[in-house]
Order: sequence, then structure tokens, then C-alpha cells
Amino acid sequence: MTEIQWTLYPYVAELEHAKAWLGIQKKLLRAPKTIDAYARGLNDFLSICRRFAIRVETATKGDIASYVEEMARRPRQQARGSLHRYGTVGLANKTMQQRLTAVRLFYDYLMETGIRDSNPVGRGRYTPGTGFNGLRERGLIRRFEKQPWIPGDEEWEGFLNVLVREEFLRNQVMAFVSYDGALRRSELVSLELSDIDFSHQKITIRSDTTKNGVGRIVFYSDATSDLLCLYVQHRQGVLKTHLKTRSRALFVSESRRNRGEPLTFEMWNKSVQKVARRADLPLFTTHTFRHLRLTDLARCKLELHEIAMYAGHRSLKTTHQYIQLSSAELEERVRLATKNLDERNKRMLERVTASR
Repeated sequence: MTEIQWTLYPYVAELEHAKAWLGIQKKLLRAPKTIDAYARGLNDFLSICRRFAIRVETATKGDIASYVEEMARRPRQQARGSLHRYGTVGLANKTMQQRLTAVRLFYDYLMETGIRDSNPVGRGRYTPGTGFNGLRERGLIRRFEKQPWIPGDEEWEGFLNVLVREEFLRNQVMAFVSYDGALRRSELVSLELSDIDFSHQKITIRSDTTKNGVGRIVFYSDATSDLLCLYVQHRQGVLKTHLKTRSRALFVSESRRNRGEPLTFEMWNKSVQKVARRADLPLFTTHTFRHLRLTDLARCKLELHEIAMYAGHRSLKTTHQYIQLSSAELEERVRLATKNLDERNKRMLERVTASR
């Protein structure tokens, strides 16, 4: 179990209740990324409390509003290559939502331990959820959902061109497996050799490696199969030169320092970023493979529930966010679906016009 790096969250480490709450999240086996998100969000709030001389245990709704206002006005660096013109002031909406979630959960803990009687962030009235009579309640701040960037055919071909010409075999295999299986980054680097069914060209995504605990089966193409078989042979050679390593991981490091060790998602990030820069695609990330694959499945006329099952989503709403059809494709589908209705309206209009 990964230990919490308290030096990264100094304000959390200083406050007894905050440190205890984060320790409980770790004991509840939250994912390391979830622990980090909670810790960063709460640490940010506590830093603002220190600056504005707010006593954390007695913070009011007004104090929370001041925190929201500070986040909305905080200078931030524009992401390089970003296509979204939101200026350089204020944290991203998603970041603000994540930090408020951490603060709300922390105050829930203070209520459970009897330190507070109410949550200043609010629950039900101020946070999204199901209220009386099944009505959805308004959140503390508005939630914006931006469409993911999806590469076009030429951009995707440009990425693959750089990948195949300049990257070594392991990274090529990882890219194709990630695309074919619509895998999350953590799922990809957690794959073990035993997860691969070579005879049927399918991969078992274990539930303990997924974001929501939903395991599934995904498949890979003939082209990926050829590359994967070559890589498995290459991997054996890498492990033989490092006899101390008995790694079960499918994708292993080939560097001198960590040779034979499981590849980390940070190294996979750097590999994809390097290819993206050379292909002049600054918005291409490790998650782009997943977005593109699910969109391609929609283009191939798979039903939404089938795409959700393949992606490992519990909610169809989540799947909707991943699928992005081009305006031309959407136009074609709408015209095809409404052809009879359009013809009916045209006939009605012709009769009305003729009766004048």
C-alpha cells in the first residue's frame, strides 16, 4: 500500500483533523489518485484559510463562498496548445468542482466526529444530488462539461506515422492495445501477461485495476496481435538480462536504471507526449486513445449500451461524454433518421401552398 507523501500536503499534515481524515481514506483503500486529489484539494483550501485567517473548524458558508471567489479569480497559466479561450484567470471548472468535493467530504467527517453540526459546503441544497420528490438540486457552482478533443483521420495517421517510424516496439504495442481496448492509462500499465488470451485475441481487464471496480473483456485486432507477439518475445529478452526481476507486468521498463521493472504511467505519459510533439498534436494525451476508440465504435453503429459495456462505464451518461461525432456525421444521421418526417412536412407545405 502506497504511503501518503505528507511533504506534498503541508497544510493537511499540520491540521490534526485533516490528517486523520486523509488517513481514513487510505485505510478505506481509495485509489492512490483519489487520495492525491483529495489531499491536493483540501491542502489548497487550508492554504486559503491560513491566508484569510479563517478558523477551519468554524468556517461558514460565507467563508466557502470567499474560497470559490478566490479560485475564480486566481491567475493561472494557459495550457500550451489549448484551443479553449478562457483567458488566464480562474481555475478550470472541473478543478474547482474537485476541490469543493474534497472540502465537502472533509466537513462531513467533522460532522460525523461531532466537531460541527452542519456542513458549510452543503449537501442536497448546495451540491448535486436527488432532493425531495426526486428533483435534482442545484450545485454550489455551475458545472461545465467540455467536449473532448478527438483527432481527425489525418491527425491520427500523422500520430501513427511518427509512432511507427520513431518509437521502439513496446510503445507501438502500448498505443495499439490502448486504442483497441479503449483502455484507461492505469488499466494499460497494470496489464499482466496472464491477462492476454492470445488464441482469441482478447484481454481481461481486472476489476482491481479499473477506476470504478468494473472488470470487462476487450479485444484487439490482427495488426495489434502481430506486434504483441513480437513484443512478448522481446520482453523475454529484456527480463533475461535482469535476472533479479520476476515481473508479471506485460509492459516493462527497458532503461538501464529500472530495466525489467513495471512501466509507470508517468513514463507512458512522457512517451505519448513526445510522439504528440513530433506529430504537432499538442492536445493528444494518453486518454485520447480511449476517446477515439469509443467514438469510432459509435461510427460503426454500435448501440450506446454496447459501447458502455466495452468502456466499463456504469452510466450511459458517462459514455455520452466520451463519444463525439463530427458535424458532418451528425448531419448525415439526423437527415437519415428524419427523412420520412421531412417528406411529410414537405407534402403538408405543398398542400397548404396549393390551397391559397
